[in-house]
Amino acid sequence: MTTTDTSRPALAGKVALVAGATRGAGRAIAVHLGAAGATVYATGRTTRERVSEMGRPTETIEETAELVDAAGGRGIAVPTDHLEAEQVRELIARVDRDHGRLDILVNDVWGGNPLLDFDTRMWDVELDRGLRMIDLGVRSHIITSSIALPLLVRRPGGLVVEVTDGTARTNQGFRENFYYDIAKNTPIRMAYLLGEELREAEGTAVAVTPGFLRSEEMLDHFGLTEENWRDGIGAQPHWALSESPAYLGRGLAALAADPERHRWNGQSLDSGQLAREYGVTDADGSRPDVWGYMLAERAVAEGTPGAIAPSLADYR
Repeated sequence: MTTTDTSRPALAGKVALVAGATRGAGRAIAVHLGAAGATVYATGRTTRERVSEMGRPTETIEETAELVDAAGGRGIAVPTDHLEAEQVRELIARVDRDHGRLDILVNDVWGGNPLLDFDTRMWDVELDRGLRMIDLGVRSHIITSSIALPLLVRRPGGLVVEVTDGTARTNQGFRENFYYDIAKNTPIRMAYLLGEELREAEGTAVAVTPGFLRSEEMLDHFGLTEENWRDGIGAQPHWALSESPAYLGRGLAALAADPERHRWNGQSLDSGQLAREYGVTDADGSRPDVWGYMLAERAVAEGTPGAIAPSLADYR
């Protein structure tokens, strides 16, 4: 648990909204904000009564809220489609009625993985399929921010977190799919722009990314579990540097509790960087840094003077 002293959790009294908290990084962020004492509204489209097009009934927002409670916070599950502005307005009105404040907004809405067509030219991707990815990864974030920020800026010091894939530096290269590239780079730009606009309210906006995330969906894709995930290293070497969702959750909770977090305003940060800065580790005690490893690989491939072939062991 992240604390400022031995008696009071660091985020006690704070109210957080994690948009897209059904599974993966969003769920872990909600849980670790709760572990630091926050009240966490966990939203998403999959509930115990209804399953989204992701087709994963085993992960629900109700379960996320229960995990927040078990971690020591207060979890509140609210079914919300963040592409439906009226649903988001009802959500924020409820937060306002219940608490009169919003201190932390985490935009983690995605759900576009089933739409990915890697190694396919933009004009060969079905247009509706590509635009749906933009809706899920960009439009949902814009709708949520537009409606939630008036409540967040009511008090000074609010925090906005844009969860994406990759940092400004790592995403300078080609992300293999036109629509995916836009969907994952736009939140980085959003964090920068919102950081500028939040200055008057003494607020902070950042973009954060996990590394090679061992989400529930990814483990299923490889036919693995959290207990035997290392069995997949032979088929995918970078998997050796994969991380559990708890890694980003711990790092982000530490950032949220940092009274000097404004120094990160407008920046894009990765889980390995947060771990080094705040002294947190993954669930197994390691500190994987897949983005650092891939940048080192890129430097060697590009013939950068002084670049040395990286060792996987040095990045875990």
